[in-house]
Amino acid sequence: MRIALHCFVLLISFFFVSSSFAVQPNSNAQAAVAMPDSYSAEVARKILLSGGNAVDASVAAAFVLAVTYPEAGNLGGGGFMTLYANTDTSQKKQAYFLDYREKAPKAAYRDMYLNAKKDVVPYKSLIGYQASGVPGTVMGMWVAHQRFGKLPWGALLQPAIVLAEKGFVVPKALEEVAHWYQNWIANKSKVPLNFKHYFGGLKSGVLFKQPELATTLKRIAQKGPYDFYFGQTAQLIVEQMQSQDGLITLDDLAHYQTKWRQPIQADWKGHQVISAPPPSSGGVAIVQLLKMKEILENQYQDALLSMDKAGIPPQATRAHFYAELSKRVYADRAQYLGDPDFITVPTKKLISNRYLRKRAAGVLMDEISETEQIKPGLAESTDTTHFSVIDAQGNAVSNTYTLNMPFGSGVVISKAGFLMNDEMDDFSTKPGVANVFGVVGGKANEIAPEKRMLSSMSPTILVKDGQVEMVVGTPGGSSIITSVFQTIVNVIDRHLSPQMAVDAPRVHHQLLPKDVIMYHPDLSTETKQALRLMGYQLKRNNYLGDVQLVIRQQGRLQAASDIRGRGVSKVFMVLD
Repeated sequence: MRIALHCFVLLISFFFVSSSFAVQPNSNAQAAVAMPDSYSAEVARKILLSGGNAVDASVAAAFVLAVTYPEAGNLGGGGFMTLYANTDTSQKKQAYFLDYREKAPKAAYRDMYLNAKKDVVPYKSLIGYQASGVPGTVMGMWVAHQRFGKLPWGALLQPAIVLAEKGFVVPKALEEVAHWYQNWIANKSKVPLNFKHYFGGLKSGVLFKQPELATTLKRIAQKGPYDFYFGQTAQLIVEQMQSQDGLITLDDLAHYQTKWRQPIQADWKGHQVISAPPPSSGGVAIVQLLKMKEILENQYQDALLSMDKAGIPPQATRAHFYAELSKRVYADRAQYLGDPDFITVPTKKLISNRYLRKRAAGVLMDEISETEQIKPGLAESTDTTHFSVIDAQGNAVSNTYTLNMPFGSGVVISKAGFLMNDEMDDFSTKPGVANVFGVVGGKANEIAPEKRMLSSMSPTILVKDGQVEMVVGTPGGSSIITSVFQTIVNVIDRHLSPQMAVDAPRVHHQLLPKDVIMYHPDLSTETKQALRLMGYQLKRNNYLGDVQLVIRQQGRLQAASDIRGRGVSKVFMVLD
């Protein structure tokens, strides 16, 4: 029965793509996709085979994921897109960055999640109607398509419409996370939530149809973002928000705008690293980690040798070294990073070689730096999803978007069928108090009307000699940064294959909690013993990312999807 259902959905998918576009044969070239699930991977592949480019494939995949990956794929969230591409008017490829992150509603204010005693009200920024920022995904996909897309907008939404209308086969992982989330929110909201009504009946191996979502997608296919920000969908969002003391208004939706920003760009080991600028902390943090590792490479190699002679396994030395680097990066993150439309972010100084040499000088190879002594360095003042695409012309998209927690705030917009985000938790609800991912923020990321909350999303591209060599990113909350960093290092420095690079055990440390190293899937017994002897507390994380990676080596593309998730990667020939 399951096989029959799978075949049915794939036939439906093949039919609409095949009937919408004609293959245009020219010369053969490779393309690659690394996607969070099989549905988005197949749709992206068919779009590229049908004459679409990397942005077309990304737009189609993003809307498919809103159907088949509801814990993170979304209409009611937002994200970031890093591109290396050319437009029709320019044959020269260059780096671009699109910020379609959510914004705080105009009614938001600094202390909105504190009680009369100025203590944080548990779960208020995570669950329910006041947890949502103004969504950016629909506008983000539209803006990217208008600048770079080749195929018609409406046609790119057809795969998602068919999957919502006809249904898709629920994977076991989706059933499990939905069951967990339903139990988790059960006693945490003072107002009734409708999550169970929409997603409580998910059963693995069974078709799941979403007729309300299909209708919404049809409106967006016909009217573009107008429907979502001004039209019927906007009305449905606001009616439900206002009925339950939510903050989002028609004025908030009407004034939402995406932003083209200058991406973070830095030279590293012969590569140009292109990544997410503020309001993401990801690009700054990844460049800091990569550069400090390069600065300390000789000392690190010496430490590997001396520690090995002392009986300490290389895996333990590597984990400690990464923790030392991360301490400094997360201290800077808390102090300096936020929405650049509201604060001055000293980006150039934070990623300068001079600053990072100074930062690296304090790294200890054989013991733990005191957490209390790690301060910001300048003198002056989890659930997400990612995909990576390279098309046959060498254009690349690295896209990360999110609802924040799995299934966001637990609020489904009635008669529209999509979940709303809980991104307001990514603000500093109170300086010095950690968010759901354990990250402590400061004044730079405090709540303000129309401000974009700080993020760790890090869609990243590496370019060498004008050609894309790597497209990488992952979900994972605050661990996104360290997961992307370790994947890049695994490929470039450790010379691991793409699949080994994304599947390798990862570690994560973020300054606080003090001296805690998280890991997944496992570390050797000897490594754990060595790290505990050094003074670390170890905590196995049940997730720690879902990396989607495409690389080019010796002129050939390779792709890999993390074993931790349900992703699918494909490399294939395209008739240009």
